[in-house]
Amino acid sequence: MRVAAATTEDLEALVELFAAYLRFYQVDRSPSAVRAFLAERLSRGDSTLLVGRDATGGALGFVQLYPYFASLALRPAWLLSDLYVAPAARRRGVGSALMNAARVHAEASGACGLQLETGKGNLEAQALYERLGYVRDEVFFTYWLQLSSRTP
Repeated sequence: MRVAAATTEDLEALVELFAAYLRFYQVDRSPSAVRAFLAERLSRGDSTLLVGRDATGGALGFVQLYPYFASLALRPAWLLSDLYVAPAARRRGVGSALMNAARVHAEASGACGLQLETGKGNLEAQALYERLGYVRDEVFFTYWLQLSSRTP
């Protein structure tokens, strides 16, 4: 399996994977909304999308990263916002490969760390993260302020 930065040529495969990712989290969005969101990320370059492909070029999963600054460390960092592996590709090392590629990308950029969050019930993902050295935060709580009920 190979992991590479996504390009516009990967858009349709990413739309399918991202829509499945949203369904996993019980979020209903149209394929056109997903396509527009991902196309904008790719054209603006405001996130880094890495896609994992099998030997025949089939897309198996993706990870999406957003840059930010870790103010307490006074250094850049990355938010690992999205990780998804197609069900048929699970338990084959795809998630680990995507996570390791994200780490390599972050280290190459001089970041001080990678931050992520996942659903409390997503135990398989939590086990993966902990196997890879991620530590659950026991100091800070995460809060969310909903600003608009409009969806694209």
